[in-house]
Amino acid sequence: MAAERFIPFRKQDIIQMCSQALADEKSALSFKQFCQLLSSVIHYDYHELLESLKNNYAPFDPNADTQQLTNFSLAQREQCQTAFADNFANILNAANFEKITEQDLQDALTEESLFKVRLEVEFDDFEQVVFYRRGESQLSETITSFWGLRKQTINFTNYDRVAVFITFKDKDYFEQKKQQPIGFEPSSTIVKLFQNVPKADLEMLFPNSEVRMRPIDKVIIGASAVVGGAVVLVTKLGASILLLAALFAFWLGWRSETVAMTQQHLISFALGMGVFGGFIFKEWSKFKNRKIKFMKALSDNLYFKNLDNNAGVFHTLIDAAEEEDFKEALLAYTFLLNATAGLSSAELDKQIETWFSEQYHCQLDFEISDALSKLEKMNLVSLNNGRYQAVSLTQAKQRLDQRWDSIFNYNQ
Repeated sequence: MAAERFIPFRKQDIIQMCSQALADEKSALSFKQFCQLLSSVIHYDYHELLESLKNNYAPFDPNADTQQLTNFSLAQREQCQTAFADNFANILNAANFEKITEQDLQDALTEESLFKVRLEVEFDDFEQVVFYRRGESQLSETITSFWGLRKQTINFTNYDRVAVFITFKDKDYFEQKKQQPIGFEPSSTIVKLFQNVPKADLEMLFPNSEVRMRPIDKVIIGASAVVGGAVVLVTKLGASILLLAALFAFWLGWRSETVAMTQQHLISFALGMGVFGGFIFKEWSKFKNRKIKFMKALSDNLYFKNLDNNAGVFHTLIDAAEEEDFKEALLAYTFLLNATAGLSSAELDKQIETWFSEQYHCQLDFEISDALSKLEKMNLVSLNNGRYQAVSLTQAKQRLDQRWDSIFNYNQ
């Protein structure tokens, strides 16, 4: 399994880890002030991006509780859709999410679900479907079957976070199909965030997934119905069926002897048919109850896995992206601060990854290019002959302070 870009430590933990890694222990207070300034500058940059996401998502928000000042034209909606999709993809990339490929989604549809439910998805209902995940791990779970008599340990791929971006097709498509999406408006865009999703169960995250019986469930219910039905026919309707068969044979000329149907025969046949009808209703109820059980298993899983929906997802992802940016920039700056002779990009990348591996038993693929581009943008490092060197803590605080002061610079 490839190493993840995601840094699995909280921002405050990274600050503490970097503070302990500083060569100059006396600069702890100055380093703390630098961290506060760095966090504030990055936070403001993401605040602007959050507002842009909210504004571009407004025409498609299915949970909006505000009125629209003007109606959006088709061209405006398409423009907002494009801008939103681009910004959303950038946020997910900054938060170190990876795009789930088409092959992964197809694998999810063919692999057996961990909670023993078979789902079908109508992909034609969607204009756009994008899945992202972060934090991939290999887990195992013991599955019981045959009323607990059989236990099987299954190894599976688990995603810590899964973000879903889906746009439904327009109203004309569903009118031609003569079926409306339940719970969602045509042309709307839904955004959802889930946790702890097995790769084999990705299909349960689609809004139009429908529960279907597995072959084994059909066999169990079908076998029970056949055996039970045969018993009912033989015990309750056997004599009546033989009498009716003889009667039809006489009418068709296959039998020469006459057949007499008495009132007792008719009552017996009616009672038998009532019993048989009750049996059919019981088996149908058993089928429906089993399907309801599967739907409950699906809803229970989604209830505990769902983290946020639609516009609320932006705040969670913005916070995650902001933290990842801060952690990457802080780690790169700390290691460059300790390297008096400077480091090349490759050397810095290797040092940080080795430090995580040896000190914290964590394997990750550090985003060195992103980290250095942030530091260069904020003028916190210099590049000479292919080697990066960090400015002093005092200079770094001064430059971050100047950057913060220049954010609002209104002339009277």
